[in-house]
Amino acid sequence: MRKKTLKKISIVVALILALLFLGTLGKPAIIRSYIYTGIGNCKSIPVLCKLPEPGIIEPKVDQEYLWQLIPYTFDDMVISMPRGFTVVMTDVRKVYYKKWRRSDKGNVAYLLYRKPNFFINLFPNVVKQGVINDYDFIDHLRSARADTIENLTDAFFVVMKSIFTPDLGDQSGVKVVRFAGFGKRGFVSYNLGSKVNYFDCEAFSDNGDFFKVYIKDKTGLIDLEKVFTIISTIHRP
Repeated sequence: MRKKTLKKISIVVALILALLFLGTLGKPAIIRSYIYTGIGNCKSIPVLCKLPEPGIIEPKVDQEYLWQLIPYTFDDMVISMPRGFTVVMTDVRKVYYKKWRRSDKGNVAYLLYRKPNFFINLFPNVVKQGVINDYDFIDHLRSARADTIENLTDAFFVVMKSIFTPDLGDQSGVKVVRFAGFGKRGFVSYNLGSKVNYFDCEAFSDNGDFFKVYIKDKTGLIDLEKVFTIISTIHRP
């Protein structure tokens, strides 16, 4: 496992170093070509070109649905989920996007928590590019498009998008929305499929805590409104 992890880290480091080199050439077409070869393009991986829809959703809690949820408490976060779900604290495992496939056969939710300023501390150079906090980092990431790369910063966020996007099924049906409510703000990338519904939720608390919840719903019973009710239950222990 350690060897696999080191190998994945070395791949992303090599990719970023290559981008640094290409960035010195200053030619967007060359940088885009490298991204297309190393990761993919809008045709092969449509999610790399999916952008948040205009506007900000101000969701409300479905009180009736809220009472049906079961609370789960972990060291870093608390969340309530429907019955019949396996709920697991996890980490980012793929270094660049193919598909975040799991061996699960049922309904599952994977959780991730990061302390405030995790991203800008991990990548301090982005501050020089106008990224002021972790929310802004994820905003740049979700707004990145592989086919509109003009410089090294654009390429960096496309790479980050590929790392941080899990399996969302048939990517042609993926939608991305911004939201603000429940003392949180963030993004939900989702796909309501014919058999499985996928949700990738990224939420920031007012204190800057980052919560990521990936839901794979094989019952097809969870919709966007219900996901917002689930998000409303997230908090620190």
